[in-house]
Amino acid sequence: MKKSELVTALAARAKLTKSDAARAVEALFSSAGIIAQELRKGGKVLISGFGGFEARRRSARRGRDPRTGREIAIGASIAPVFRPGRGLKAALDRRQS
Repeated sequence: MKKSELVTALAARAKLTKSDAARAVEALFSSAGIIAQELRKGGKVLISGFGGFEARRRSARRGRDPRTGREIAIGASIAPVFRPGRGLKAALDRRQS
């Protein structure tokens, strides 16, 4: 599902105009949105029944350049992580049954 499809689905489900739905999606998911802002502050975003977003530190490590095979240094970084909640996992399991 693309962002435009998400906006259309949100507008239909919540009985919003498309522009209102687009603003809601932007407010949550843009790089300056609520989720990103909270992760930058070091917090977590937990949505009951859906899952949680958090930022995790990744330590520096050695890796290999896939083109040359040479060993390279990969610097430390902070990566966003999503962990699905029990409700989302159950919804997906039901769909496969």
